[in-house]
Amino acid sequence: MPFASEYLFAGGISILAGLDRTAVMQFLVSRPIVAAPATGLALGDPWVGLQVGVLIELLWLGRLPVGAAIPPDDTQIAVGGTALAIIMGQWTGFIGLPMILLCLLVTMPLGKAGQVFDRLARKGNAILLEKAENAVLRRKWSAVERCHLLGVVLFAAASLATYLVIVSAGTVAVLLLAPSLMPLVSEASPWVRLAFPLVGAALIISTINVRRSIVLFSASFMAVFLLLWYR
Repeated sequence: MPFASEYLFAGGISILAGLDRTAVMQFLVSRPIVAAPATGLALGDPWVGLQVGVLIELLWLGRLPVGAAIPPDDTQIAVGGTALAIIMGQWTGFIGLPMILLCLLVTMPLGKAGQVFDRLARKGNAILLEKAENAVLRRKWSAVERCHLLGVVLFAAASLATYLVIVSAGTVAVLLLAPSLMPLVSEASPWVRLAFPLVGAALIISTINVRRSIVLFSASFMAVFLLLWYR
């Protein structure tokens, strides 16, 4: 398969970034603004990754995998969307912002697969927890360590499975849709690019627990515009 090595490189990043999401580290490399440029850098085009990260970061900034909340996997959307934009751009000849937007519009719904695999990983982790507790009672410390490592493996597998769903289904969708939709996406790309941060900002406003948040948000924007006009 063409570009198989690029898909493998991106798959490695998907595992590392996916583990940072909830299982280990949590250094925020799982955030789209970090994971997407890292994927782009690994595939030789960090600018595409930066554009992907900027476009989708705000959309999930208020939906974090905290506690029992399991939002769609924005990390794998960022990694998979970047990989598709670069690889499919080379494959089909469609490059630039229109291809990036098409890949994101295809991959974002596929991020729902991350919820399914994340739930499965958490259920498996609950079983491992019971086994680890029994091992502690029997003072079998090596078994406790194995349970701990297996829990990490479960979340790594969930991340990789989500990535595979996104890139496999996304590759087929882009190959089928790009020839017919690319002219339309190219024409609408300035407006679609504007819609991403606007929708993201609206989502952030809806999560702010501050009275008169809309007034404060609008006032801050007006202050910035006035400052730019004054300069």
